[in-house]
Amino acid sequence: MNTRDKSYEDDLLQALTDPQEAAAYIDAVMELEDPAAFSLALRQVAKAHGMAEVARRAELGEKTLFRSLGENGNPTLATLQKVLHAVGLRLSVQPA
Repeated sequence: MNTRDKSYEDDLLQALTDPQEAAAYIDAVMELEDPAAFSLALRQVAKAHGMAEVARRAELGEKTLFRSLGENGNPTLATLQKVLHAVGLRLSVQPA
């Protein structure tokens, strides 16, 4: 990873600690209708809050969290809700 990429990631993770920014980011990614992109976005939000701390707050094992949010992960709705709650967000549905 070059310096510019690292700086971008650092800035992104810093921004994602703000619940408004994290919600807008996840919402925008959901518009893509790409499960892999959604999983990556959720992983970045969790990373911004510290994966170990998110696992603790979500009452999930760290391995379970990493597996669920990993590249090939497929978190259950319950896991998704726990992770979102752990970072100060909640799942909601709106008319299309």
